[in-house]
Amino acid sequence: MKILDWYVFRKFVKTFFFVILIFVLVVLIIDIVEKIEYFRKMKPTWVEIVTQFYFNYIPYLINLVSPLLIFIAAVFVTAQMASRTEIIAILSAGVTFWRFFRPFLIASSIFAVITFFLTGWIIPNANKVRVNFDIEHIKGKEIKAFRNLHIGIAPGVYAYMQDYQNYSQVGYRFTLERIEGNKLLEKLEAPTITWDSTKRKWRMDRYVLRKFKGEDEELIFCEKPTDTTLNINPEDFADKHLFQEKLTFDELDAYIALLRQRGSEGVDLYVTEKYARYTYPFAVIILTFFGVLMASRKNRRGVGAQIATGFVLAFVYILFYILATKAIATSGSMPPLIAVWLPNTIFVLLGWIMYRIMILNDEKLKNIVTGEFFKNRTFLPKIKTLFPFYRHKTIS
Repeated sequence: MKILDWYVFRKFVKTFFFVILIFVLVVLIIDIVEKIEYFRKMKPTWVEIVTQFYFNYIPYLINLVSPLLIFIAAVFVTAQMASRTEIIAILSAGVTFWRFFRPFLIASSIFAVITFFLTGWIIPNANKVRVNFDIEHIKGKEIKAFRNLHIGIAPGVYAYMQDYQNYSQVGYRFTLERIEGNKLLEKLEAPTITWDSTKRKWRMDRYVLRKFKGEDEELIFCEKPTDTTLNINPEDFADKHLFQEKLTFDELDAYIALLRQRGSEGVDLYVTEKYARYTYPFAVIILTFFGVLMASRKNRRGVGAQIATGFVLAFVYILFYILATKAIATSGSMPPLIAVWLPNTIFVLLGWIMYRIMILNDEKLKNIVTGEFFKNRTFLPKIKTLFPFYRHKTIS
Protein backbone atom coordinates (compact mmCIF):
# COMPACT_ATOMS: atom_id res chain seq x y z
CA MET A 1 0.00 0.00 0.00
CA LYS A 2 1.09 3.56 -0.68
CA ILE A 3 1.18 6.59 1.62
CA LEU A 4 -2.48 7.45 0.97
CA ASP A 5 -3.53 3.85 1.69
CA TRP A 6 -1.64 3.74 4.97
CA TYR A 7 -3.10 7.11 5.96
CA VAL A 8 -6.69 5.93 5.43
CA PHE A 9 -6.00 2.45 6.83
CA ARG A 10 -4.54 3.74 10.11
CA LYS A 11 -7.27 6.33 10.50
CA PHE A 12 -9.99 3.72 9.91
CA VAL A 13 -8.50 1.09 12.26
CA LYS A 14 -7.88 3.62 15.07
CA THR A 15 -11.45 4.92 14.81
CA PHE A 16 -12.85 1.38 14.83
CA PHE A 17 -11.01 0.43 18.03
CA PHE A 18 -11.98 3.74 19.64
CA VAL A 19 -15.65 3.08 18.83
CA ILE A 20 -15.30 -0.45 20.27
CA LEU A 21 -13.76 0.91 23.47
CA ILE A 22 -16.53 3.48 24.02
CA PHE A 23 -19.26 0.98 23.20
CA VAL A 24 -17.88 -1.75 25.49
CA LEU A 25 -17.47 0.66 28.42
CA VAL A 26 -21.04 1.92 28.09
CA VAL A 27 -22.56 -1.55 27.72
CA LEU A 28 -20.53 -3.01 30.60
CA ILE A 29 -21.66 -0.25 32.97
CA ILE A 30 -25.31 -0.82 32.00
CA ASP A 31 -24.93 -4.61 32.27
CA ILE A 32 -23.28 -4.48 35.70
CA VAL A 33 -26.02 -2.20 37.04
CA GLU A 34 -28.66 -4.57 35.63
CA LYS A 35 -27.10 -7.75 37.07
CA ILE A 36 -25.88 -6.42 40.43
CA GLU A 37 -28.96 -7.77 42.21
CA TYR A 38 -28.42 -11.25 40.76
CA PHE A 39 -24.80 -11.18 41.91
CA ARG A 40 -25.86 -10.21 45.43
CA LYS A 41 -28.45 -12.96 45.50
CA MET A 42 -26.35 -15.79 44.02
CA LYS A 43 -23.11 -14.53 45.70
CA PRO A 44 -20.43 -15.40 43.13
CA THR A 45 -16.99 -14.00 43.90
CA TRP A 46 -15.73 -10.98 41.96
CA VAL A 47 -12.96 -13.14 40.53
CA GLU A 48 -15.59 -15.50 39.09
CA ILE A 49 -17.64 -12.58 37.78
CA VAL A 50 -14.65 -11.07 35.97
CA THR A 51 -12.86 -14.21 34.75
CA GLN A 52 -15.82 -16.48 34.00
CA PHE A 53 -18.45 -14.02 32.83
CA TYR A 54 -17.16 -10.64 31.65
CA PHE A 55 -13.83 -11.92 30.32
CA ASN A 56 -15.84 -14.18 27.98
CA TYR A 57 -18.73 -11.73 27.52
CA ILE A 58 -16.63 -8.92 26.00
CA PRO A 59 -15.49 -10.88 22.88
CA TYR A 60 -19.08 -12.08 22.40
CA LEU A 61 -20.39 -8.52 22.68
CA ILE A 62 -17.81 -7.06 20.28
CA ASN A 63 -18.45 -9.77 17.70
CA LEU A 64 -22.21 -9.33 18.01
CA VAL A 65 -22.16 -5.66 17.02
CA SER A 66 -18.93 -5.55 14.99
CA PRO A 67 -20.72 -4.88 11.64
CA LEU A 68 -22.53 -1.91 13.17
CA LEU A 69 -19.38 -0.57 14.83
CA ILE A 70 -17.28 -0.89 11.69
CA PHE A 71 -20.06 0.89 9.80
CA ILE A 72 -19.96 3.77 12.28
CA ALA A 73 -16.18 3.96 11.96
CA ALA A 74 -16.36 4.00 8.15
CA VAL A 75 -19.00 6.74 8.13
CA PHE A 76 -17.15 8.86 10.67
CA VAL A 77 -13.74 8.62 8.93
CA THR A 78 -15.12 9.19 5.43
CA ALA A 79 -17.40 12.05 6.48
CA GLN A 80 -14.52 13.72 8.31
CA MET A 81 -12.32 13.45 5.21
CA ALA A 82 -15.16 14.79 3.06
CA SER A 83 -15.72 17.78 5.37
CA ARG A 84 -12.02 18.67 5.03
CA THR A 85 -12.30 18.34 1.22
CA GLU A 86 -9.66 15.58 1.33
CA ILE A 87 -11.79 13.27 -0.79
CA ILE A 88 -12.33 15.96 -3.42
CA ALA A 89 -8.55 16.43 -3.65
CA ILE A 90 -7.99 12.67 -3.89
CA LEU A 91 -10.58 12.14 -6.63
CA SER A 92 -9.41 15.27 -8.50
CA ALA A 93 -5.93 13.73 -8.69
CA GLY A 94 -7.37 10.93 -10.84
CA VAL A 95 -7.93 8.38 -8.08
CA THR A 96 -11.07 6.33 -8.73
CA PHE A 97 -13.62 5.58 -6.04
CA TRP A 98 -12.62 1.89 -5.93
CA ARG A 99 -8.97 2.85 -5.53
CA PHE A 100 -9.93 5.16 -2.66
CA PHE A 101 -12.01 2.36 -1.14
CA ARG A 102 -9.11 -0.15 -1.25
CA PRO A 103 -7.66 0.55 2.26
CA PHE A 104 -11.17 0.32 3.71
CA LEU A 105 -11.61 -3.00 1.89
CA ILE A 106 -8.32 -4.37 3.19
CA ALA A 107 -9.09 -3.37 6.77
CA SER A 108 -12.66 -4.70 6.67
CA SER A 109 -11.45 -7.97 5.09
CA ILE A 110 -8.99 -8.43 7.96
CA PHE A 111 -11.78 -7.79 10.46
CA ALA A 112 -14.03 -10.22 8.54
CA VAL A 113 -11.43 -13.01 8.78
CA ILE A 114 -11.02 -12.33 12.50
CA THR A 115 -14.81 -12.40 12.87
CA PHE A 116 -14.96 -15.78 11.11
CA PHE A 117 -12.49 -17.36 13.53
CA LEU A 118 -14.18 -15.69 16.49
CA THR A 119 -17.65 -17.01 15.58
CA GLY A 120 -16.34 -20.42 14.54
CA TRP A 121 -14.12 -21.43 17.43
CA ILE A 122 -13.04 -18.78 19.95
CA ILE A 123 -16.41 -17.38 21.04
CA PRO A 124 -18.21 -20.78 21.26
CA ASN A 125 -15.52 -22.00 23.67
CA ALA A 126 -15.84 -18.77 25.65
CA ASN A 127 -19.63 -19.16 25.63
CA LYS A 128 -19.33 -22.56 27.32
CA VAL A 129 -17.97 -20.79 30.40
CA ARG A 130 -20.15 -17.68 30.10
CA VAL A 131 -23.46 -19.49 29.56
CA ASN A 132 -22.76 -22.00 32.36
CA PHE A 133 -22.04 -19.05 34.68
CA ASP A 134 -25.27 -17.42 33.48
CA ILE A 135 -27.27 -20.57 34.24
CA GLU A 136 -25.70 -21.06 37.66
CA HIS A 137 -25.49 -17.49 38.99
CA ILE A 138 -27.95 -15.36 36.98
CA LYS A 139 -30.65 -17.40 35.29
CA GLY A 140 -30.49 -20.12 37.94
CA LYS A 141 -30.50 -23.87 37.54
CA GLU A 142 -33.85 -25.43 36.84
CA ILE A 143 -34.94 -28.82 38.13
CA LYS A 144 -37.19 -30.23 35.46
CA ALA A 145 -39.41 -33.27 35.20
CA PHE A 146 -40.18 -34.20 31.60
CA ARG A 147 -43.31 -36.08 30.61
CA ASN A 148 -44.13 -38.13 27.52
CA LEU A 149 -40.73 -37.86 25.87
CA HIS A 150 -40.43 -39.21 22.31
CA ILE A 151 -36.87 -39.38 20.99
CA GLY A 152 -35.48 -40.73 17.73
CA ILE A 153 -32.45 -42.94 18.50
CA ALA A 154 -31.65 -44.01 14.94
CA PRO A 155 -33.56 -44.34 11.67
CA GLY A 156 -36.55 -46.51 12.51
CA VAL A 157 -35.68 -46.73 16.24
CA TYR A 158 -37.63 -44.62 18.74
CA ALA A 159 -37.45 -44.27 22.54
CA TYR A 160 -40.22 -43.18 24.88
CA MET A 161 -40.27 -42.21 28.57
CA GLN A 162 -43.45 -41.43 30.40
CA ASP A 163 -41.48 -39.44 33.00
CA TYR A 164 -37.87 -38.30 33.29
CA GLN A 165 -36.29 -36.32 36.13
CA ASN A 166 -33.11 -34.50 35.20
CA TYR A 167 -31.81 -34.13 38.76
CA SER A 168 -31.88 -37.90 39.47
CA GLN A 169 -31.31 -38.92 35.80
CA VAL A 170 -34.00 -41.60 36.04
CA GLY A 171 -36.64 -42.36 33.42
CA TYR A 172 -39.90 -44.20 34.13
CA ARG A 173 -42.05 -46.42 31.86
CA PHE A 174 -39.34 -46.68 29.23
CA THR A 175 -40.01 -48.26 25.83
CA LEU A 176 -37.77 -48.78 22.81
CA GLU A 177 -39.39 -49.60 19.45
CA ARG A 178 -37.92 -50.67 16.13
CA ILE A 179 -40.18 -49.95 13.18
CA GLU A 180 -39.72 -50.81 9.54
CA GLY A 181 -42.15 -49.07 7.20
CA ASN A 182 -45.47 -49.25 9.02
CA LYS A 183 -44.67 -52.48 10.87
CA LEU A 184 -43.55 -52.79 14.47
CA LEU A 185 -40.72 -55.37 14.61
CA GLU A 186 -39.51 -55.12 18.23
CA LYS A 187 -40.62 -53.42 21.41
CA LEU A 188 -38.62 -53.31 24.65
CA GLU A 189 -40.33 -52.24 27.88
CA ALA A 190 -38.70 -51.40 31.21
CA PRO A 191 -40.28 -49.87 34.33
CA THR A 192 -37.20 -47.70 35.00
CA ILE A 193 -33.99 -46.72 33.26
CA THR A 194 -31.12 -45.03 35.13
CA TRP A 195 -28.00 -43.27 33.88
CA ASP A 196 -24.73 -44.72 35.18
CA SER A 197 -22.29 -41.79 35.09
CA THR A 198 -19.29 -44.09 35.74
CA LYS A 199 -19.91 -46.43 32.81
CA ARG A 200 -21.74 -43.72 30.82
CA LYS A 201 -24.47 -46.22 30.02
CA TRP A 202 -28.14 -46.63 30.81
CA ARG A 203 -29.14 -49.37 33.26
CA MET A 204 -32.43 -51.26 33.32
CA ASP A 205 -33.36 -53.30 36.42
CA ARG A 206 -35.52 -55.59 34.31
CA TYR A 207 -37.20 -55.54 30.93
CA VAL A 208 -39.52 -57.35 28.53
CA LEU A 209 -38.63 -57.67 24.86
CA ARG A 210 -41.36 -58.37 22.31
CA LYS A 211 -40.44 -59.56 18.81
CA PHE A 212 -43.12 -59.55 16.12
CA LYS A 213 -42.89 -61.85 13.09
CA GLY A 214 -46.09 -61.58 11.12
CA GLU A 215 -48.87 -62.66 13.46
CA ASP A 216 -46.44 -64.42 15.83
CA GLU A 217 -45.04 -62.76 18.91
CA GLU A 218 -41.96 -63.80 20.88
CA LEU A 219 -41.53 -62.67 24.49
CA ILE A 220 -38.14 -62.43 26.20
CA PHE A 221 -38.05 -61.67 29.94
CA CYS A 222 -34.99 -60.44 31.79
CA GLU A 223 -35.17 -60.04 35.58
CA LYS A 224 -31.57 -58.99 36.23
CA PRO A 225 -30.01 -55.51 35.89
CA THR A 226 -28.74 -54.88 32.38
CA ASP A 227 -26.58 -52.13 30.93
CA THR A 228 -27.44 -50.80 27.50
CA THR A 229 -25.88 -48.23 25.19
CA LEU A 230 -28.36 -45.79 23.68
CA ASN A 231 -27.71 -42.85 21.39
CA ILE A 232 -28.96 -40.45 24.07
CA ASN A 233 -27.49 -39.14 27.32
CA PRO A 234 -28.61 -36.80 30.14
CA GLU A 235 -27.07 -33.81 28.31
CA ASP A 236 -29.90 -34.13 25.78
CA PHE A 237 -32.34 -33.20 28.58
CA ALA A 238 -30.17 -30.47 30.10
CA ASP A 239 -30.91 -26.75 29.87
CA LYS A 240 -30.66 -25.75 26.18
CA HIS A 241 -30.24 -22.05 26.98
CA LEU A 242 -28.09 -20.66 24.11
CA PHE A 243 -26.87 -24.20 23.44
CA GLN A 244 -26.18 -23.54 19.73
CA GLU A 245 -23.89 -20.64 20.64
CA LYS A 246 -21.65 -22.97 22.67
CA LEU A 247 -20.83 -25.23 19.72
CA THR A 248 -17.76 -24.73 17.53
CA PHE A 249 -17.96 -25.47 13.80
CA ASP A 250 -16.80 -29.06 14.36
CA GLU A 251 -19.18 -29.63 17.27
CA LEU A 252 -22.02 -28.03 15.32
CA ASP A 253 -21.48 -30.36 12.35
CA ALA A 254 -21.35 -33.38 14.68
CA TYR A 255 -24.54 -32.35 16.50
CA ILE A 256 -26.42 -31.73 13.24
CA ALA A 257 -25.36 -35.19 12.02
CA LEU A 258 -26.53 -36.70 15.33
CA LEU A 259 -29.94 -35.01 15.13
CA ARG A 260 -30.39 -36.17 11.53
CA GLN A 261 -29.37 -39.70 12.50
CA ARG A 262 -32.01 -39.67 15.20
CA GLY A 263 -34.59 -38.16 12.88
CA SER A 264 -35.19 -35.41 15.43
CA GLU A 265 -36.96 -32.13 14.87
CA GLY A 266 -35.35 -28.73 15.28
CA VAL A 267 -32.40 -29.43 12.99
CA ASP A 268 -33.05 -26.18 11.08
CA LEU A 269 -32.08 -24.13 14.14
CA TYR A 270 -28.56 -25.53 14.13
CA VAL A 271 -28.23 -25.58 10.34
CA THR A 272 -29.21 -21.91 10.29
CA GLU A 273 -26.66 -21.16 13.01
CA LYS A 274 -23.96 -22.84 10.91
CA TYR A 275 -24.80 -20.96 7.69
CA ALA A 276 -25.20 -17.66 9.57
CA ARG A 277 -21.64 -17.93 10.86
CA TYR A 278 -20.39 -18.18 7.28
CA THR A 279 -22.41 -15.17 6.10
CA TYR A 280 -21.81 -12.94 9.13
CA PRO A 281 -18.24 -11.85 8.17
CA PHE A 282 -19.52 -10.59 4.81
CA ALA A 283 -21.74 -8.14 6.71
CA VAL A 284 -18.58 -6.39 7.90
CA ILE A 285 -17.42 -5.73 4.32
CA ILE A 286 -20.88 -4.80 3.02
CA LEU A 287 -21.55 -2.25 5.77
CA THR A 288 -18.07 -0.78 5.34
CA PHE A 289 -18.86 -0.19 1.67
CA PHE A 290 -22.17 1.47 2.57
CA GLY A 291 -20.47 3.67 5.14
CA VAL A 292 -17.82 4.91 2.71
CA LEU A 293 -20.36 5.33 -0.08
CA MET A 294 -22.83 7.39 1.95
CA ALA A 295 -20.27 9.67 3.60
CA SER A 296 -17.95 10.23 0.64
CA ARG A 297 -19.73 13.43 -0.41
CA LYS A 298 -19.51 16.64 1.54
CA ASN A 299 -22.82 17.38 3.22
CA ARG A 300 -24.04 20.83 4.25
CA ARG A 301 -25.83 19.32 7.22
CA GLY A 302 -22.51 18.05 8.61
CA VAL A 303 -21.16 14.71 9.76
CA GLY A 304 -23.98 14.16 12.26
CA ALA A 305 -26.66 13.90 9.58
CA GLN A 306 -24.60 11.37 7.62
CA ILE A 307 -23.95 9.28 10.72
CA ALA A 308 -27.68 9.37 11.58
CA THR A 309 -28.62 8.26 8.07
CA GLY A 310 -25.99 5.56 8.26
CA PHE A 311 -27.39 4.33 11.57
CA VAL A 312 -30.83 3.90 10.02
CA LEU A 313 -29.46 1.95 7.08
CA ALA A 314 -27.27 -0.24 9.30
CA PHE A 315 -30.14 -1.02 11.67
CA VAL A 316 -32.37 -1.94 8.72
CA TYR A 317 -29.72 -4.35 7.51
CA ILE A 318 -29.18 -5.89 10.97
CA LEU A 319 -32.94 -6.24 11.59
CA PHE A 320 -33.34 -7.84 8.18
CA TYR A 321 -30.43 -10.18 8.96
CA ILE A 322 -31.95 -11.20 12.31
CA LEU A 323 -35.36 -11.69 10.71
CA ALA A 324 -33.88 -13.91 7.99
CA THR A 325 -31.68 -16.01 10.27
CA LYS A 326 -34.00 -16.35 13.25
CA ALA A 327 -37.53 -16.18 11.85
CA ILE A 328 -37.59 -17.18 8.18
CA ALA A 329 -35.01 -19.97 8.32
CA THR A 330 -36.17 -21.59 11.58
CA SER A 331 -39.86 -21.40 10.61
CA GLY A 332 -39.21 -23.63 7.61
CA SER A 333 -40.82 -21.21 5.14
CA MET A 334 -37.52 -20.94 3.25
CA PRO A 335 -34.40 -23.15 3.02
CA PRO A 336 -31.86 -21.99 5.63
CA LEU A 337 -29.07 -21.49 3.08
CA ILE A 338 -31.21 -19.12 0.98
CA ALA A 339 -32.61 -17.31 4.03
CA VAL A 340 -29.24 -16.47 5.58
CA TRP A 341 -27.78 -15.26 2.26
CA LEU A 342 -30.87 -13.19 1.38
CA PRO A 343 -29.90 -10.02 3.36
CA ASN A 344 -26.38 -9.96 1.91
CA THR A 345 -27.67 -10.51 -1.62
CA ILE A 346 -30.27 -7.74 -1.39
CA PHE A 347 -27.89 -5.23 0.17
CA VAL A 348 -25.15 -5.98 -2.38
CA LEU A 349 -27.70 -5.19 -5.08
CA LEU A 350 -28.76 -2.05 -3.20
CA GLY A 351 -25.11 -1.02 -2.86
CA TRP A 352 -24.56 -1.43 -6.60
CA ILE A 353 -27.60 0.77 -7.32
CA MET A 354 -26.42 3.44 -4.87
CA TYR A 355 -22.92 3.34 -6.38
CA ARG A 356 -24.31 3.83 -9.89
CA ILE A 357 -26.43 6.77 -8.75
CA MET A 358 -24.13 8.52 -6.26
CA ILE A 359 -20.71 7.97 -7.84
CA LEU A 360 -21.36 7.35 -11.55
CA ASN A 361 -24.36 9.74 -11.72
CA ASP A 362 -26.49 7.26 -13.66
CA GLU A 363 -29.52 9.49 -14.31
CA LYS A 364 -31.54 6.74 -16.00
CA LEU A 365 -31.18 4.41 -13.02
CA LYS A 366 -31.91 7.32 -10.67
CA ASN A 367 -35.13 8.10 -12.54
CA ILE A 368 -36.18 4.45 -12.37
CA VAL A 369 -35.54 4.29 -8.62
CA THR A 370 -37.32 7.58 -7.90
CA GLY A 371 -40.20 6.80 -10.26
CA GLU A 372 -39.53 9.73 -12.58
CA PHE A 373 -38.75 7.30 -15.39
CA PHE A 374 -42.35 6.15 -15.53
CA LYS A 375 -43.72 9.70 -15.47
CA ASN A 376 -41.89 10.63 -18.64
CA ARG A 377 -44.40 11.88 -21.24
CA THR A 378 -42.35 10.44 -24.10
CA PHE A 379 -43.93 7.07 -23.37
CA LEU A 380 -47.40 8.29 -24.27
CA PRO A 381 -47.02 8.22 -28.08
CA LYS A 382 -45.75 4.64 -27.88
CA ILE A 383 -48.66 3.67 -25.65
CA LYS A 384 -51.11 5.29 -28.14
CA THR A 385 -49.68 3.26 -31.04
CA LEU A 386 -49.92 0.03 -29.05
CA PHE A 387 -53.34 0.80 -27.58
CA PRO A 388 -55.38 3.01 -30.00
CA PHE A 389 -58.24 3.17 -27.54
CA TYR A 390 -55.99 4.90 -24.97
CA ARG A 391 -56.66 8.60 -24.57
CA HIS A 392 -54.88 10.87 -22.16
CA LYS A 393 -55.95 14.22 -20.93
CA THR A 394 -53.77 17.20 -21.60
CA ILE A 395 -52.63 18.80 -18.40
CA SER A 396 -52.67 22.58 -18.58
